[in-house]
Amino acid sequence: MKLNELQPAPGSRKNRKRIGRGQASGTGGTAGKGHKGQNSRSGGGAAPGFEGGQMPLQRRLPKRGFYNKFAAKVAEVNLRDLNRFAAGSVVDAQALAEVGLIKGAFDAIKLLGQGELAVALTVKVDRISAGAKAKVEAAGGTVELV
Repeated sequence: MKLNELQPAPGSRKNRKRIGRGQASGTGGTAGKGHKGQNSRSGGGAAPGFEGGQMPLQRRLPKRGFYNKFAAKVAEVNLRDLNRFAAGSVVDAQALAEVGLIKGAFDAIKLLGQGELAVALTVKVDRISAGAKAKVEAAGGTVELV
């Protein structure tokens, strides 16, 4: 078989229906939309979620919760993830992004104390838990809040 001999399986490809192209096409005149009525008109049809005048589901269901658009977006990094860095290296936002531990834009980075740290690092983060700070210093590293 050669590249120029490739072709789709028989019956797998079908020409699209070209509506409104004359009576002989079978879809001329009303172009498959029937006669009169809401859906035959330009721009016709109900809006998304409209249920014919019945109270829509979106309005029938109870609303709960609150979204604070002013909340700071904080990236959380666990201590166990920092073992991939070489001993003595500086771990900051740029270093974390390079290894893929944080992706996207964040207002702050918080280091959490889950796991153990085997190497001494200089950690530069916005926030740190008390347990994580103790573990970093126990491993011989230092913590700088930026």
